[in-house]
Amino acid sequence: MPALGADMEVGTVLQWLVKPGDAVKHGDIVAVVDTEKATIEVEVFEAGVIRNILVQEGEKVPVGTVLAMIGAEGELAAPAAEVKPKPVAAAVPIEEKPKPAGLPPPAPAAPAAMRPCVTAGAEKQPPPKAAPAVSHRLRVSPLAMRIAADLGIDVSRVKGTGPEGAITKADVERAAKAAAAPRAKPAAVEAAAPAAEAPKAAVSRPALSGEERKAAMRKAIAAAMARSKREIPHYYLGTQIDMSRAMAWLQAENLTRPVTGRLLYSVLLLKAVALAVREIPEMNGFWIDGAFKPSEAVHVGVAISLRQGGLIAPAIHDVEKRRLDEIMVNLYDLVKRVRAGVLRSSEIADATITVTSLGDQGVETVFGIIYPPQVALVGFGKITERPWASNGMVGAKPVITGTLAADHRASDGHRGGLFLAAIERLLQEPEKLDGQ
Repeated sequence: MPALGADMEVGTVLQWLVKPGDAVKHGDIVAVVDTEKATIEVEVFEAGVIRNILVQEGEKVPVGTVLAMIGAEGELAAPAAEVKPKPVAAAVPIEEKPKPAGLPPPAPAAPAAMRPCVTAGAEKQPPPKAAPAVSHRLRVSPLAMRIAADLGIDVSRVKGTGPEGAITKADVERAAKAAAAPRAKPAAVEAAAPAAEAPKAAVSRPALSGEERKAAMRKAIAAAMARSKREIPHYYLGTQIDMSRAMAWLQAENLTRPVTGRLLYSVLLLKAVALAVREIPEMNGFWIDGAFKPSEAVHVGVAISLRQGGLIAPAIHDVEKRRLDEIMVNLYDLVKRVRAGVLRSSEIADATITVTSLGDQGVETVFGIIYPPQVALVGFGKITERPWASNGMVGAKPVITGTLAADHRASDGHRGGLFLAAIERLLQEPEKLDGQ
């Protein structure tokens, strides 16, 4: 179970998209996992063949639990005796149930050639359960699967109306409504018929109301932020940035574009931050095992508010290499999928620096809290018109307040000041942002 952020402790496997014997390659989506914040599509980072699936659909396990094993290409699925991986340490132990007497000794550990599919770390691996009712050939959107789990709907009994018969959110909700409707029976039949066993849901976990899910999310966020303030020695800096050149260029540029291809000023901010860390690399990376580990790539996490409350900061990858059009498309897609509750594991785990903006909420200044194990967070408020003195002249100009929350273990105020100065300088030449 991958650690999809500092605020994640456990996850529930909603759906496997592969089965033993399937070949996979780097970047393939192999499973759908539910967390307090969103439904996450888990990617694989090894090429090979799925040998065993160790955590079945519906199981809730701690971060670090081995989900599946991958063998070298050409290998067949492991026999049943090899299903249980060798126990390893876990961040959150799983209570082991007493074993009935007379059971055979435990199976031998998995061969060395087998590798964890995502991450390793379960103290005691739960025994494999019987295959769930959901067929791996079913076409079910992750959001529909999540809603089905909450409502206790067996998706194998739902008729899909999406593309190629895919089961959608609307299909699940329709099935739930039909299941809730009372069905009249003749009195004689009602009396004679034994109590029918309710069909088992495809994913066995308790349904959460909107308020319960929101409370769980707030609890997870609070735990992560408390850890951040407890462990990270924050320092804060702020500056005001003249946005007149950037906004004038953006207005002229958008006049040459169709309405659907126009840019928001947010993409200028994201690109400026990504290029600024080239000059001040201490802002881009992670504090792990007592040391700063810089990142060569710049994956900018974008703080996005969720409709049900709370926020999440998935990453746009390689922002420093992308043109503004690409960043705009990625930003729009990211917001759309966040609001739908579906993201990829790499988007959650890969962010090397985070940008948060509350300008659309009318906030002028935001001082954020660093999201561990990152070492910096940049904040932007709304653009306001203010008096501005330049070359002995005073006039009104559009101004934005940029702030930096940084980890004093990885950098200091001097380097932080140079970083904000680099962002300001880059925004004074907006035409160059698209070409760098």
